[in-house]
Amino acid sequence: MRVIILGVGAVGGTMAAALAMAGQEVIGIARGAQLDAIRANGLTLHGVDGVHHTEFECVGSPSEIDFRPDDAIVLTVKGQHTEAALAQLVEAGVTTQPIFCAQNGVENERRALRLFPNVHGITVMLPADYMKPGEVAVFGAPKYAIFDVGRFPGGVDNADENLCETLNKANFVAFPSAEVMASKYGKLLMNLANISGAALGEVEEAKIVRQALQAEGERVLTAAGISWMDVGGNDPRRKGTLQIEHVPGIDRVGSSTTQSLARGAGSVETDFLNGEIAMLGRMYGVPTPLNDWFCQLASRMVRDGIAPGSLDASAVLTELDL
Repeated sequence: MRVIILGVGAVGGTMAAALAMAGQEVIGIARGAQLDAIRANGLTLHGVDGVHHTEFECVGSPSEIDFRPDDAIVLTVKGQHTEAALAQLVEAGVTTQPIFCAQNGVENERRALRLFPNVHGITVMLPADYMKPGEVAVFGAPKYAIFDVGRFPGGVDNADENLCETLNKANFVAFPSAEVMASKYGKLLMNLANISGAALGEVEEAKIVRQALQAEGERVLTAAGISWMDVGGNDPRRKGTLQIEHVPGIDRVGSSTTQSLARGAGSVETDFLNGEIAMLGRMYGVPTPLNDWFCQLASRMVRDGIAPGSLDASAVLTELDL
């Protein structure tokens, strides 16, 4: 099996580097300065366990790859970039190879299934930062990440088991999961706080907002008849496996949303996180004023270049009546 990672950022970069370190054949698909840096000097992974320099093949487009039947294609782009990534795979001639959506949110699998018959979900519990071109940092220890892996919409097959075996050899913990989407909905509830944390920073008021957003999300999922699995800090699988630790010399930026805003990336994935709850709320008659408000805020922060952590937390609580 060869692993193709489409999107070599924080998550994709950590996966590619760790797999390459374990001797796995990997091809990364990146763009811009990240592509140039990896091609010139490889990728450096900063971890709790030290600094690792890795090299692997990296291309700028799926069209540069001669795809094989045994390839495992792992999408690690953010939700707002999924459509373009899938279109590139179609153009490159991908057909029945398994496509694994290692992404936040629950929309990516549905989009992929419109175009490809062999779609899988991966719940990603991987605390990582994109530092600069050619360098990423991972804060998970002793393992870098926990993954749940399964077919979409349900079940487990050989592709899932093979990928889990491969990931487990690369300092990850991966579980085949016949109900991977329940796991991904649990992660979605956690990710509802990405935009509030990005806006308010690490202050006490942010915890109040996070709890309110998640409670609203739980009401919506309950009304929609959607089950979820707790994959947060109470997940017993984390004990002795995954803790967020300090990487010497590196300050963690924060969630993927905070990282996008800090880099001025021009977009965030809030519409596929809080926006999912807003959409389901409208479908099932459950008001979602908090998630609606933060979707609008995310758009303003991107449009106006509002820096992460710069909003007055007390004023936000007052406006939201929390």
